This record gives sequence, structure tokens and C-alpha cells, in this order.
Amino acid sequence: MNPKVDKYLEQVKLWKPELELLRGIITSCGLTEEFKWRNPCYSFKGKNIVIIGGFKAFCSLSFFKGALLKDPEGVLKKPGPNSRSTKLIPLTSTKAILALEPILKRYIYEAIAIEASEIQVKIDKTDELNYPEELRAVFLEKPEFETAFKKLTTGRQRGYILHFTSAKQSKTRTTRILKCESRILKGFGFNDCTCGLSKRKPNCDGSHKQLENK
Repeated sequence: MNPKVDKYLEQVKLWKPELELLRGIITSCGLTEEFKWRNPCYSFKGKNIVIIGGFKAFCSLSFFKGALLKDPEGVLKKPGPNSRSTKLIPLTSTKAILALEPILKRYIYEAIAIEASEIQVKIDKTDELNYPEELRAVFLEKPEFETAFKKLTTGRQRGYILHFTSAKQSKTRTTRILKCESRILKGFGFNDCTCGLSKRKPNCDGSHKQLENK
């Protein structure tokens, strides 16, 4: 058991009994307990397998390569419409967890076998990055900006693209692109910490507001 997870469970306000039960089930499958991204995370030979956490409506057991699980029980859900690899099982009570325990363990063991085989999630061509016209226009004007953008990880590129394309008007999309230009040139993702104060690096936790208030 990891002491950081002990501390997390002592302080958590929502879904504490459920998370403690999930912890016991997962560790009984032989995974190593770690604390990553502010949540209990479980790995096999250094490779992430599952992570647990609580939301307002449910707690969850999330599989990093859930897209590769067979899911005959139909319990896996996508965390969001843009999720490519991760899938989770939403849970709302200890009773539900106990009822699903054999299934949870079976899925965990399958996830371990997938990781041990080094199988990777294949991204369909339809999931390839689709640069908006406004971004392509900026690329033409600023080749160094295009180079910096394409050096970002696929996930970081996708995060920016979602931010840009969520604007309805072309003018707003261009404004958003230019506003993010300096971050991109420095190699930062849309949600990355740029001030160095965040305790959740590389993510920003709002610590930069301390500088704004001085």
C-alpha cells in the first residue's frame, strides 16, 4: 500500500467507501499502487493499467487501454467524446462494486495481459488531427509557429485544436490561435503550467493567480 494513497483516502470527501473497496480489489490483482495525477494509480512493471477517482455523480475505475478490452458485459464507457484509448466503469455504491467484483477482476487481468503483450491502441484515420483553416493560414504566415506546433505531442495539439474550433466565428478562432502563440512557441500545452508554481505539473492548478494578486 502506498502512503500517499492512504493520505488521499483520509482526506477524500466523496465516494470514500467505494474507493477503498476498489483499492482492495485492484491490489489483490497484484498491481503496484502509486499516486499520479492526484489519484490512486495502479501499474504493472512500470506500465499504467488502471486509475481510480471520484466525480460528482459517480466514482470510477478507468483503464488506460480500455479501448482494447473486449467488454462482453457492456460496462465500459468513454470518459468523453474525444477519448481514444481510455475507458471507465462508473460506479455509485459499494453494493454495485461488490456485485461487479468478478467482472472487475477479469477486466483488470485482461488489461495486464494486454500491457504485457505490448499491444498499442490503433488510432483510426478518422481520428487524425484536422487542422482548422484559420490555423493553416497562420502556419503559412509563420513557418516557425507551424514547426513549434507540430513538435507538440499529439495530445497537446489536439487540446489546442479543440480550443480553437470550439469558437463559432472564424475571427474568434484566429484570435484564440494568436493568443496561444507564445505558449506554443515555448512548447507548452493548452493546460500546462507556464509559471512554475503549479503543484500538479505539467498541468496548471491556478497557482499563477498568486502572481496576479501581487
